[in-house]
Amino acid sequence: MPLSFRRILGQFLLSSGLARLPVRVRSGIAEGARWSLYPWSAYWRGTHEPAVQRRLAGLWDWTGRQVWDLGSHYGLFAVGLGRRVGPGGGVAAFEPNPVALGRLTLHVRRNRLDWVKIFPFAVSDQISEQRFLSYGGFESTTSHLLYETETWNESIPTILVKTVRLDDLCADGSLKHPDFIKLDVEGHGHHALAGARRALEASRPVILAGLHTLVEAEGILSILSPMGYQYAPIDRGPTSSLGDLVGRDVLFVPPERAVNPAPNGQG
Repeated sequence: MPLSFRRILGQFLLSSGLARLPVRVRSGIAEGARWSLYPWSAYWRGTHEPAVQRRLAGLWDWTGRQVWDLGSHYGLFAVGLGRRVGPGGGVAAFEPNPVALGRLTLHVRRNRLDWVKIFPFAVSDQISEQRFLSYGGFESTTSHLLYETETWNESIPTILVKTVRLDDLCADGSLKHPDFIKLDVEGHGHHALAGARRALEASRPVILAGLHTLVEAEGILSILSPMGYQYAPIDRGPTSSLGDLVGRDVLFVPPERAVNPAPNGQG
């Protein structure tokens, strides 16, 4: 299908409301869940990050677990893991992007997951308002807080979002300590974990982190390594330097947590 026609079709689906037409997720972590047609059809077709979906599906028995989904986007993992933990568990889904937040909310409600709690914030190590940038439109998965190495200018589409510290939300009872954290916040993961040090020390969760920059990788390791965490990319590729972790999904496991071996040669 020509790119120009795909864009016209996409604009029509969004403007007409047909984008929210209910569909079922065909396969993967959220198989059978109620979803919406467009965009990001890879979510309901089951082709988005298949290695991550397989690893999470086989990680352990999810029943009753507490999950933090940091950077939830449209909620594929919030919904998929929410269905697996069941009403005896819980999922806290954080998404500051208002476009993605609307679709996340739709998908959680469409699947009647009352134990999935949605937080319309970015997670960080400070309470503030920060620039949230999008180069590919706010429907994309790459919107992010300003990187340490990034310079903002007025040509970059930007909104202001509120940032919160996870430890503060635990302290006031808004959030339960996690058994598992999915961390995919586009280069800001070290700040997110720095704002959750007390929770990490108390509950020692397993963490799956998508690492986007060397600064993020170094920062996360500086927090988790002193706590005894071991790590491995789920694709089992080379890890001779920290730079090898950038652009990959890395599983961090404390020694006292037992997870199932990876299927199909994954890490």
